[in-house]
Amino acid sequence: MRLKNRLFWIAAFIAFFLDQVTKYWIVQTFSLGQTLPLLPGIFHFTYVTNTGAAFSLLSGKVEWLRWLSLGVSLVLIALALFGPTLNLWDQLGYGLILGGAMGNGIDRFVLGYVVDFLDFRLINFAVFNVADSFISIGIVCLLIASLQKTPTSTDRPY
Repeated sequence: MRLKNRLFWIAAFIAFFLDQVTKYWIVQTFSLGQTLPLLPGIFHFTYVTNTGAAFSLLSGKVEWLRWLSLGVSLVLIALALFGPTLNLWDQLGYGLILGGAMGNGIDRFVLGYVVDFLDFRLINFAVFNVADSFISIGIVCLLIASLQKTPTSTDRPY
């Protein structure tokens, strides 16, 4: 039996695995609030927790967000299993989003918060994690896929 949407599953596994390994390393290596300047004033590893969504939106709504993460994950799994064979960019995009949603979802269910540590200080950006990065990259992949599907003026029948 051949696995449908194989790149989707590979991308999801890699995103989930890298997210969980990096969070484990941070939790085992850093104290809460501790920072390590890799490029002082530009990029640090800073261990913080987040009970909200991206950029601390919906802070304290972890109960609602854990179920949202689970729902998104189940919809994406169903799409890959029961939907059509997706093109390369759709598989990559949806897979990365699934891996990120599962990574942050596991944190919310097990810990009650998400572990964040990527701290770009040059632009005073919110501290985030690898799962957030993969979700963002996945969205860019889906935008690329949608641009490839956009009909040109010569494709429209008149």
